[in-house]
Amino acid sequence: MTTQIFKDARKATFLNQEGADKPLKSPIADSVVEAARAYRMGRLRQKMAEHDCAAMLLYDPINIRYAFEVSNMQVWTAHNAVRYALLLADGPSVMFETTAGMPLWEGVDAVDELRVATPWLYMTAGGRADEFLNRWADEITDLVRTHGGGNKRIAIDKCEPPGAFALKERGLDIQDGLELTERARSIKSADEIALMRWTVRVCEAAMARIYENSVPGRTEQELWAEMSYENARSGGEWLETRLLACGANTNPWYHECDDTVCQLGEMISLDTDLIGPYGYCADLSRSWTCGYTPMTNSQRRMYGQALEQVTHNTALLRPGMSFAEYNEKSWRIPQASQAYSYGLALHGVGMADEWPCVYLHHINEESGYEGTFEEGMVVCVESLMAEEGTESIKLETQVLITADGPERLDSFPWEEV
Repeated sequence: MTTQIFKDARKATFLNQEGADKPLKSPIADSVVEAARAYRMGRLRQKMAEHDCAAMLLYDPINIRYAFEVSNMQVWTAHNAVRYALLLADGPSVMFETTAGMPLWEGVDAVDELRVATPWLYMTAGGRADEFLNRWADEITDLVRTHGGGNKRIAIDKCEPPGAFALKERGLDIQDGLELTERARSIKSADEIALMRWTVRVCEAAMARIYENSVPGRTEQELWAEMSYENARSGGEWLETRLLACGANTNPWYHECDDTVCQLGEMISLDTDLIGPYGYCADLSRSWTCGYTPMTNSQRRMYGQALEQVTHNTALLRPGMSFAEYNEKSWRIPQASQAYSYGLALHGVGMADEWPCVYLHHINEESGYEGTFEEGMVVCVESLMAEEGTESIKLETQVLITADGPERLDSFPWEEV
């Protein structure tokens, strides 16, 4: 880290008060983590009952983490289906783990039964894929028949087509499990919020490191490395994207960081998409100028618009409001910026970005859907403001919906315009 003096003391407060060269240490008690896990398992079982499912088969590593609080190479297993879990509505929760991953479960009471997984993807099974597929399907079907009481309905979050076909051939009625898992995850307990608050704290320390190093001569990748460093050393897990850009790279948005060198006065815009300690997500966005220069008239105008949009749309949130009403009352994006806007007014967030997605007013008619905000939801309110030939301003805040209205979970300061 550089030794420069912070240009904004408000941001400096987010570094570790014991010294910026020390990782943040979580104050969360183990009892809070266990209470959050137990609540989450209860939510999954509640949704199984509501949808009359005998079982739920989980392959998504985030859903497995949500249920059991035990992770194993989540990014790798997201695209290599080598571990999975089966929750039986009237029976045990069964985790199918890799042989090498078995020691992870020592002393873990969350799972009722631990079995060795039978991966049947081609990478691991090769020419014996069909053999392993049939072995896998027989085992899943047997468990559903043993504990299902005649109910053959099984919800599955993710499964390659051969697996779904094999289970159907054995008489199981397959349901889309994503609706169940997304709706289960959408309502957070107080313990979950405590875990999320700590991830936000780590994320804000990471943003402070980026801010301190936002000087001419630094590359986009060097700045993004500050995010990875702070997250990893403070117990975080991974970053879902690499969205940090400067100057012309900010427009159009979604340019992931590269070796572009940031120049004095250019806008630096970032979107954290950080999966931090305990597996929770801090999805925050900020923009500021390289070298801490005063904003130009164009930068200031669009920053003010972006901040107005986020502030206005955050204040609307309350339990019982429909997505349609929210969309109708949301801040109106100027015509010149609509083609460069983000698409979403907000989205849910938990262990990753989640349901619901509420689209911007000019996109909602094409892509929107029905729904209602509920107490305990956490959402990220977004703004992306740009025009033809300008830089992009990206702002985003993470908000808990309470009985009394919205509560922001992040407090990393906006720029003064």
